[in-house]
Amino acid sequence: MDKKRLIVILTWSCTLVWMGIIFYLSSQSSTQSAHLSTGLKNELLALLAHFIPGIETMEIKSLEFYIRKNAHFIAYFILGVLTLLALVQSAARKPANLALLICLLYAMSDEFHQLFVPGRSGQFRDVLIDGAGAVLGVLLTAILMNRISRRF
Repeated sequence: MDKKRLIVILTWSCTLVWMGIIFYLSSQSSTQSAHLSTGLKNELLALLAHFIPGIETMEIKSLEFYIRKNAHFIAYFILGVLTLLALVQSAARKPANLALLICLLYAMSDEFHQLFVPGRSGQFRDVLIDGAGAVLGVLLTAILMNRISRRF
């Protein structure tokens, strides 16, 4: 197997594995998802306690909401980066546009999937957040790739 083909397989494998991780996290019930968000909130507060004494005892109700929404953004930022890299390696035409389309379709299918998960709901707002993450991931990756290719 030649190097180019191996890189194409590797980039697509990473993209599909990441999609699988997103699907797995979306398959968690609302109770499991809330438990994960609460745990992350507690870890974040414990870290911040080194800089802001007493913060871990404060009740910050909206923090879990922001953690969940940022998780959407970050997950799709990563998906945008991985998808663009896979498409570029596959020599796709207009890879940035295609990467965004793939990410948006996946975000919509993910929210639809959540309609069938106990305690979860599909939300258009989450598709917008996912899309914003994908746009930023694709945009920054395209800019970085353009700068690197100019140097070499």
